[in-house]
Amino acid sequence: MKKLMSLILTACMLVMLLCAAAAPAMAEGEDDENYNTGDATLDDPRNADNIGEKELLVVSFGTSYNDSRRLTIGAIEEALEKAFPDWSVRRAFTSQIIIDHVLSRDGIKIDNVGEALDRAANNGVKTLVVQPTHLMHGFEYTDLKNELAEYADAFDKIVLAEPLLNTDADFDTVAEAVVNATAKFDDGKTAVCFMGHGTEAESNGVYAKMQTILSEAGCEHYYIGTVEAEPSVEDVLKMVKAGKYERVVLRPLMIVAGDHANNDMAGDDDDSWKSIFEAAGYEVECVIEGLGQLPEVCSLFVEHTREAMASAGLEVK
Repeated sequence: MKKLMSLILTACMLVMLLCAAAAPAMAEGEDDENYNTGDATLDDPRNADNIGEKELLVVSFGTSYNDSRRLTIGAIEEALEKAFPDWSVRRAFTSQIIIDHVLSRDGIKIDNVGEALDRAANNGVKTLVVQPTHLMHGFEYTDLKNELAEYADAFDKIVLAEPLLNTDADFDTVAEAVVNATAKFDDGKTAVCFMGHGTEAESNGVYAKMQTILSEAGCEHYYIGTVEAEPSVEDVLKMVKAGKYERVVLRPLMIVAGDHANNDMAGDDDDSWKSIFEAAGYEVECVIEGLGQLPEVCSLFVEHTREAMASAGLEVK
């Protein structure tokens, strides 16, 4: 019996030692990134205090890809700052996972919406204009609207502007912008495919509407799909196969070029869009650029902010 107990204790100790040795490696592997997203210090988190009585809060889902964050969300913020120099432009993200990841990895603190609203109230802001960088009136836009309602008594006035795609004119502007940005690929032998995010909300129809606008404008080599809804990559592949294409160009139809663009679209896994089209026999090129990098998109957000200010009776210079 003593010998048996001794063997059991020895076995338990070996298991504990193996687990202890493996745990750090597992934790390190979970936190390690095998890719470089750029220098976080080049980006401005826009969370300073002492900002005056008028604030323009730019709310985005966010991205942990530092360069893309600076070139897309940062570009939109800079365009708004230039257009409205009398307003203090500040930032908030809706994704707490992204906020926590950037803080843990880079030591950069980005406010979530609640923190940004508390910061504005504590700084004595009286008029708050909120410009979301969302693509559409989806669940996140509704959540933002509801959260702002909870702060109605904290400010003299809160104004919520529209997302990117609101009117028919907005669709036309964005369609023209993405066509101009990819015009060099439209040679008759190349299918230009855009990856949208997709949503279960009714607003997912914006992708079908954008496809219709492109088709009616004669952009017959342009196709739109989504990563999490319809049309799917299988739907896009079917449409591409119906043509006589030799090459496929992939580009995100998202404000940022973050995880979806780099992995779901351009990654090397078998289920990425790049791999799926390559397996179908096409030469594939990926353009890792978000919509926020297009000047026309930045200008459209400026226009939405200006319209929201005017509708609220605010003085707009």
